[in-house]
Amino acid sequence: MKNEKQPNPNVIHPIKGYDKEIYIKPAITNPNIIVGDFSYIADSDFESHVTHHYAWNGDKLIIGRFCQIAAGVEFVMNGANHQMNAVTTFPFYTLEGWDMEPPAATDMPLKGDTVIGNDVWIGQNAVILPGVHIGDGAIIGANSVVGSDVEPYTIVAGNPAKVVRKRFNDELIDLLLSFRWWDKSIDEINDLIPILTCSDLTKVKEEIEANL
Repeated sequence: MKNEKQPNPNVIHPIKGYDKEIYIKPAITNPNIIVGDFSYIADSDFESHVTHHYAWNGDKLIIGRFCQIAAGVEFVMNGANHQMNAVTTFPFYTLEGWDMEPPAATDMPLKGDTVIGNDVWIGQNAVILPGVHIGDGAIIGANSVVGSDVEPYTIVAGNPAKVVRKRFNDELIDLLLSFRWWDKSIDEINDLIPILTCSDLTKVKEEIEANL
């Protein structure tokens, strides 16, 4: 173990003396935000990056393990949506003095939970819109606005975010999705680091096949 320390997903500050990067899971207070072990953000606070997240909508933000979230990323939740099936989108019911009851849930464009897979890298200032599902191993380019689902091990970028390319061929992607390194124990992952960080993808494929 580095510096004779065991990785601990329950500490908030994983870098000694540096408070601008935190493990998200132990810092969460909102029960509708669910984050896996070792996912981090390049900031000292995470929940401020989750906007329009109102309890009455019941939507959840679910993030897997080992995700890397850069500074300035925003997760826009369903509370940001306005009624779109009427003449006006103006939310009278939210403002004092207007005689309007909240619209029925069926009249609102609610998109459901936002789900981020495991080992996802989200670049600086990206915006993730309500109800988006991002697959394991995906990469989201800086300043992207993601309004559609992203397949595993796919790179997207732009506004709106579009596919740049797949990270690997389909055979290796299928192997990685079966292997699920992020679900293994800390000791197993430490032993796998030479494989997980190797740029020789032929060797990686052979090693993963041998370890399945």
